[in-house]
Amino acid sequence: MPEAVAKPESTTSWKLLRRMLVLGFQYRRECLAVVALQLVIVGLSLGGLGLTGLGIDYLRTTVDPASPAPRWPLGMAPPAEWSPQSVIWAIAGMVLASALINAFVRWAAAISAANLSQKILLNLRAGVFEKLQRLSFAFYDAGQSSSIINRAAGDVNAVRSFVDGVIIKVSITSLTLAVYIFYMLRVHVGLTLVCLSTTPLLWVGSLFFSRRVQPMYRRASELADQLVSLLVENVQGAHVIKGFGREREAIASFEAATTRIRKQKEEIFWNVSAFQPVMGGLTQLNMLILMVYGGWLVIQGQVALGSGLFVFANLLQEFANQVGQITNIANTIQSSLIGAQRVFEVLDAPLAITSSDNALPLPRARGEIEFDKVTFTYPTGRRALTDISFRVSPGECLGVTGATGSGKSTLLSLLMRFYDVDSGAVRVDGHDVRKLDLDDLRRNMGLVFQESFVFSHTIGANIAFGQPEATLEQIERSARVAAAAEFIQELPGRYDTMVGEYGSTLSGGQRQRLSIARAVLLDPPILLLDDATASVDAETEHEISTALEGASAGRTTLLISNRLSTLSRCDRVMVLDGGRVAAIGTPETLLRESAWFSGLARLQRMEEIVVAR
Repeated sequence: MPEAVAKPESTTSWKLLRRMLVLGFQYRRECLAVVALQLVIVGLSLGGLGLTGLGIDYLRTTVDPASPAPRWPLGMAPPAEWSPQSVIWAIAGMVLASALINAFVRWAAAISAANLSQKILLNLRAGVFEKLQRLSFAFYDAGQSSSIINRAAGDVNAVRSFVDGVIIKVSITSLTLAVYIFYMLRVHVGLTLVCLSTTPLLWVGSLFFSRRVQPMYRRASELADQLVSLLVENVQGAHVIKGFGREREAIASFEAATTRIRKQKEEIFWNVSAFQPVMGGLTQLNMLILMVYGGWLVIQGQVALGSGLFVFANLLQEFANQVGQITNIANTIQSSLIGAQRVFEVLDAPLAITSSDNALPLPRARGEIEFDKVTFTYPTGRRALTDISFRVSPGECLGVTGATGSGKSTLLSLLMRFYDVDSGAVRVDGHDVRKLDLDDLRRNMGLVFQESFVFSHTIGANIAFGQPEATLEQIERSARVAAAAEFIQELPGRYDTMVGEYGSTLSGGQRQRLSIARAVLLDPPILLLDDATASVDAETEHEISTALEGASAGRTTLLISNRLSTLSRCDRVMVLDGGRVAAIGTPETLLRESAWFSGLARLQRMEEIVVAR
């Protein structure tokens, strides 16, 4: 089954949560370090509050000796000879020391959290990119490039946020609440239970919020894909837009796409903004209860004013802040679930084209090629080849011609194992290509695509792409074979000249010659040329064709072309019609026996006469 992007409903939220928890477990040491630092911060904050409450109780006793005496921690009361001023200074000094240590630990925790976040993000992005490199063409046929880009960029970041925005925050929030509740219970059990009576409502509200916003986040991701797709198309098709004077329409279309995203985000923000005040209102009820019931307990002498009511009030406020994190956590969970689903669809996509465990090595092929009753249908459902059979001897040059869509390029894709056949077999040196080591198979072939692709790098690096360790002499020799040396010598930096994105600084013919040089540099026993002379003028075609005669010597060559001048140099020519072999033979034989080939010859001769006039 070819790789494809799964439907959103294919993975449940619980399965995704488990997957992300497993992901977080891989970084358990770093997560534990961050959580431990946060617990130290909680302890220091609690200690600072306790010391402040102790100071309030001491001042109250100093002003009113009849009030309850302060409870000194661990029974460590100050010496009797100390003045009240000295005791207050001592307590204030400890509060300051606690605050300074707290600030340092917060800095360390922030650094640790940032490092963890970047580590997860980079590892995830590298994992997605690695998987994308190993997926077959069928995966790319099924998905849009904009969606794939979003998965490797934005969605990966959403998955990362689950670890530091959910796993760590839930751990910190849970432990912090546990510490606060324990301290509050020590102060007064009844007061604690009454003040926290509204807490279950917070959990119910969070569950309702999560279910409500999840579809909104999914729709936001879909709209983001559409926006990236529109942006890429407009950038790549800028010359077409300008040529037809459609700039205003393009701008309007982009603005409409951004407006749809803005409205979708506004809907999400509206729900988040409505949820937060409701949750905040519930927590403020706790403070009202504290003032009424807690104040009565202080009057009755059951709870101290400073270390009791004051600290309790601050802890209740901190408790409310921590519970308020539920909103952010629920929000992060929903965005992470959508991003995780899209990322895991890439990571889980099956590798349809791989080397088998007992794959045969192919150090240097002799160059024999055989298609044995091959039938192939693309994942989209389009039948490309039907019962194709032919054989190419080592060192032979076979030309392939036929109408557009007749299956010419598909032959090369099957030979390179970009796809696997539905039935029949493709063989190299008598071995089914599915049984050969995939890397060995492709290293034995030099391929020039119909649409040449040039990377944003130097001329030399583009030629040496398949063999980075090649010397300058080898690169120059390949350029001469591909008739590229002359135009390269005219460039300012020659082989060190930087090429623009997608080779935008080069003409179509120059890009094609670089592609040919790239293939020739590998010195492959099998050379595959997918209409390599289609983007060059007649003079350059003659130069390339002449050069390729030398490059093809001793190599098996499959040459796809609809140019008679190119096909006439082949040992044999095969005519494809509707995915089937219509004729095969020498160029001379086909001129007599093939209606397609003879018609092609007449048409091109008429074109030559018109040009000559």
